[in-house]
Amino acid sequence: MRKPDFNNLLQVLNNKKPERATLFELFLNDRLYRKLADTEVLDRTEPLPDLRIQISAFCNSGYDYATVHGSDFHFPLGEKEQKESHSLNEGGLIKNRQDFIDYPWPDPAEFDYSRLELVKEILPPGMKVIVMGPSGVLENTIALVGYERLCYLLTDDPELATDIFSAVGSRLVEYYALCTEYEAVGAFIANDDWGFKTQTMLAPDDMRKYVFPWHERIVSKIHSSGKPVILHSCGNLEQVMEDIIEKMKFDARHSFEDSILPVEEAYDKWGDRIAILGGIDMDFMCQKTPREIKDRARAMLEKTAEGGGYALGTGNSVPEYVPEENFRALIEAAHSFDYQKQGEESK
Repeated sequence: MRKPDFNNLLQVLNNKKPERATLFELFLNDRLYRKLADTEVLDRTEPLPDLRIQISAFCNSGYDYATVHGSDFHFPLGEKEQKESHSLNEGGLIKNRQDFIDYPWPDPAEFDYSRLELVKEILPPGMKVIVMGPSGVLENTIALVGYERLCYLLTDDPELATDIFSAVGSRLVEYYALCTEYEAVGAFIANDDWGFKTQTMLAPDDMRKYVFPWHERIVSKIHSSGKPVILHSCGNLEQVMEDIIEKMKFDARHSFEDSILPVEEAYDKWGDRIAILGGIDMDFMCQKTPREIKDRARAMLEKTAEGGGYALGTGNSVPEYVPEENFRALIEAAHSFDYQKQGEESK
């Protein structure tokens, strides 16, 4: 088992070459966490039992970090059917100005962030945590309003739309600001799905008006603490990549699909300006053999060996339906890849 060293991921996020092939994943799944964790941490009598399991599993798999939420801060939502998927129009609580006034807007400062201090006692030497958000500006606004209703609201009552986005965005800025104060936190993820397969969920100009200014503030607040920020966002973001790189100034982008733009092509287009993370397509991860996955992963590591700014992982995450042997093939590709030998072979 290789020892964690967060500096490798920092090198990637700084768009440089790490000392060794580096792994990145948004999250794994409970079955994998429990299977990969050391036996002793499965005892749930200690503080932060779930986080102990996740950290142990990430460490044993060769990651230099574990992802965590800074607190239980979230936006209370309406009832939704408990299914594998749900409509983006379901459960919205805010339909008009009075609903906006009556909604119990949470205060990020009233939640407990002590896990970010306590985690220092759990982390192996060299390891850090990466803080995720409780979803993002657009996702939370859609959850509160409903997707179709939000689209109508942008035309029918843009003032109310602005106020809702501001209420969500300002609280997320405060949440991230509170998390920057902890030494164990090495980086941040702004997780906010922005697109469909063919386009952004709102018109690019509406994204620039309502959503992006809040992400710009989130990134600026985190950067002021000297730490990097990763954008995790699904969908086709081709029309707003310049905003992501030049305006919001994200350090890295995560979440890629072959049906939109294979990660190999994304690296060719933007890899010299922003770090590219993951990208081994989810369908590929589920349908292909471990040999095919390992071959593609190795080819991606070879492709990015000289330029750097890349960490290997899936296109999104590792849910339970990803075959375990395929996940293991992916991480083994990183474990067995030798940058130094690769450099000698390329001469």
